[in-house]
Parts: sequence; structure tokens; C-alpha cells
Amino acid sequence: MIGKGLQSAQDQAQAAGFYNLTSHDALGRGRNQALDRNWKVCFQTPKAGEHPTHTKVDFATVKLEETCPATDQGATTETPASTMPDFKGKSVKVAREALDPNTSITVNDATGEGRVIVIESNWKVCSQDPAAGSKLEGQPVTLNAVKFEESC
Repeated sequence: MIGKGLQSAQDQAQAAGFYNLTSHDALGRGRNQALDRNWKVCFQTPKAGEHPTHTKVDFATVKLEETCPATDQGATTETPASTMPDFKGKSVKVAREALDPNTSITVNDATGEGRVIVIESNWKVCSQDPAAGSKLEGQPVTLNAVKFEESC
């Protein structure tokens, strides 16, 4: 299904009897594929071949106007860590999902303009406190971020 539009790939998979379908953002930004026709397939799991129809099929996608990355950046969802991951360059949404749900998180606009961060998948982390590799013991986390098209 690689190279097809997400909606076409889903339709073709269902026509072949596969109904356990999912998709994710191949750029690792954690964006939802709300309008399937606006996304294209870059990778799929499992790879093409013979599989039982109850097999879960996961499509790694990007928006139509985007270029597929060399590797799938969103393939795995991290489980809450006991040490602080390095979130630099990752979306605020991905960072939030990787931390324990009880973690207090403050997200700041790194430009100093005080913009409100509404859609966290559109913002990338520039810096963080505590630093990557630090032990997480319930302390608050601060992320400083800019929009993906901006420089840190």
C-alpha cells in the first residue's frame, strides 16, 4: 500500500478482508489522521505478503504535501520512562505522551512571544528541564517549544 492515499489503502485492505486497521504519523509528530484522504502511506506493518486477515495492519503516513521520511519516526509509542528522554526536535504531543500521565508539564513558547500552544503536534521541543537522562522522580517538567517551521 506504500505510496497510496490512506483512504485508498484502507479501502483496498478492507476489500481483501483486513479490518483491523490503524495509522500513525510517520514523522513522529503524533498527528491524528482525521481526514484520511489528506494523508499518504509511507510504510506499512506488516510488510506486503501473505497474512491472516485478522492481522493488525498499521499504516505510517504523512500529509499529501509532505515527503516521506527515510525511516518511520512514529512507529513505537514509548512507555513512561524512569529517566528523562531527549525530546529535542520531537513534538510536544509526543513528549507529553511519553511521560507518566501524573507528571506536571509546563510548555512555554521558546520565542518569548507568549503564544498559546493549542495543537501540540504542531510544536517541536527546543529545550527541556530536567535534562535528558536525568532521573524522573515526580518532579515537574518544563518544555520550551516553537512551531515546526520555526528555528529553535
